[in-house]
Amino acid sequence: MQNQAIKNGKLQWNPGNMVYPLPAVMLSCGDIPKEYNIITISWTGTLNTNPPMLYASIRKSRHSYEIVKRTGEFVINLTTKDLAFQTDWCGVKSGKDYDKFKSMKLTARKGEKVSAPIIVESPVNIECKVVDVKELGSHVMFTAEVVHVQADEKYLDERSGSFDLFRANPLVYSHGHYFELGNHIGKFGFSVMKEKALRKQVKVNYNRRR
Repeated sequence: MQNQAIKNGKLQWNPGNMVYPLPAVMLSCGDIPKEYNIITISWTGTLNTNPPMLYASIRKSRHSYEIVKRTGEFVINLTTKDLAFQTDWCGVKSGKDYDKFKSMKLTARKGEKVSAPIIVESPVNIECKVVDVKELGSHVMFTAEVVHVQADEKYLDERSGSFDLFRANPLVYSHGHYFELGNHIGKFGFSVMKEKALRKQVKVNYNRRR
């Protein structure tokens, strides 16, 4: 139970991870089909732009930990509202006991630049190669370079030529619960847009909600 003393209108809690929401992703790993596995994590995120790098933190007790440590490769598969059941199931079941791809009727396909499999049903597959491993305590952080990205063509906006992940209903995780994202508010820099550009952006947002 958190320490719930109140000071100046703020609850005073013990140290803890309160950066929410987080992406709920399915990390796939394994370099041969018979060991392909999926683990659901939310301790993942961007680290660097050039070269593109991200991290994934995994407990040593998890089946995927030894696979990622040995192979030095994994794929971050973004999830959606339609994949919510599979995302949760792959997080609570162990690859020691189940073939998660088979159990959840997910399709495995070897990555383009890594041996680890992508999850075909995921809208975005981020292929990664580990460049550093750091033990932090409860988790081990794998720092990785993004070596390739695959994205589902059905989310390509033909008018603008941009990839519209919003249409996939991305799934996020917040303090033990899954949520789909809400309404679009504005793109980066909207707070300093000129009035004409801002009106155009509002119109785009309106059309998206129709």
